[in-house]
Amino acid sequence: MAAVMRKIIHIDMDCFYAAIECRDDPAVADKPVGVGGRSNRGVLTTCNYVARKFGCRSAMPVFKALELCPHLVIKPVRFDVYRRESRKIRAIFARYTDLIEPLSLDEAYLDVSHRKGYAYDLARTIREEIFRETRLTASAGIAPNKMLAKIASDWRKPNGQFAVLPEQVEAFMQDLPVRRIPGVGPRAEELFHQKGIDTCGQLQEIAINELEKWLGPSRAAELYGRCRGQDNRPVEPHRDRKSTSVERTYSQDIPTLDGCFQQLPVLLEELEGDLTRQKSPRPFNKIFVKLKFSNFQQTTRERAGISLDSEAFQELMEEAFERSPHAVRLIGVGVRFPEPDDGSQLELSFT
Repeated sequence: MAAVMRKIIHIDMDCFYAAIECRDDPAVADKPVGVGGRSNRGVLTTCNYVARKFGCRSAMPVFKALELCPHLVIKPVRFDVYRRESRKIRAIFARYTDLIEPLSLDEAYLDVSHRKGYAYDLARTIREEIFRETRLTASAGIAPNKMLAKIASDWRKPNGQFAVLPEQVEAFMQDLPVRRIPGVGPRAEELFHQKGIDTCGQLQEIAINELEKWLGPSRAAELYGRCRGQDNRPVEPHRDRKSTSVERTYSQDIPTLDGCFQQLPVLLEELEGDLTRQKSPRPFNKIFVKLKFSNFQQTTRERAGISLDSEAFQELMEEAFERSPHAVRLIGVGVRFPEPDDGSQLELSFT
């Protein structure tokens, strides 16, 4: 029996936090707007497209953003508002499918394989409903797998959508820059460029044993399939989660420990919100920090803990940072839940 062809939609809100701030304060709607801390040590969580024209970007120190754009409007982070809008958007998704895999407050995969008609039309309808009910715009990618849908959602941003049909995958991948594959950062791009490889079509010509020499077995196997447009991961809406975490991949690598420390307050605030809005809050017994470096290696440090103690997370981050000489491209913070039979009776608390 032939496998059922999936129809996957990746919805990505456009500059979600900044868009909400511009919607709620029309006076700044046409101005460069950043969301983040106001202090000298603050960082931008995100910024709108007007600010991006000046070179501002997420994870940039506020002082640097103000040097690039002196008239940048800095709005404080309001996670309670962002979560509220995110719930509205997910409720719209649920009108069309139960197979929803949120990636963050502002993006999610939807599996609409069970629905008749074109997924492209459905994506447009979902985007229209999001705008009508929230006055926020979203972009969408439509494809037969998650990787391609995520690539496609960035194709016509902002407020656009793009589809890669099953019969188009082979041709689409030929000229696709290797950098477009999720997880391929500047260092890997430079490695491939030095070897004369700039497109996925060129990468397809490299034998897997050669890739293993460059990247290691697991990374080589992943890229061997990804550069051919292959991705068999299902949309996973319901998972018995052993942990809860938030993580962010930065558009530019973070070279210093202090730079990593600057990201912690926003990440911990988002993690706290994720925990407190659970229908049945669960006690946790461990905390952890995850770092992924510019060479794609990653490490995790964890310890026993029952509160979101920022100093404890800083200590774990320092331990993780010292494990590699490379800059950091992703930071994650999270908690682990006790196994049902371990007898833990811990209180959920935040400090």
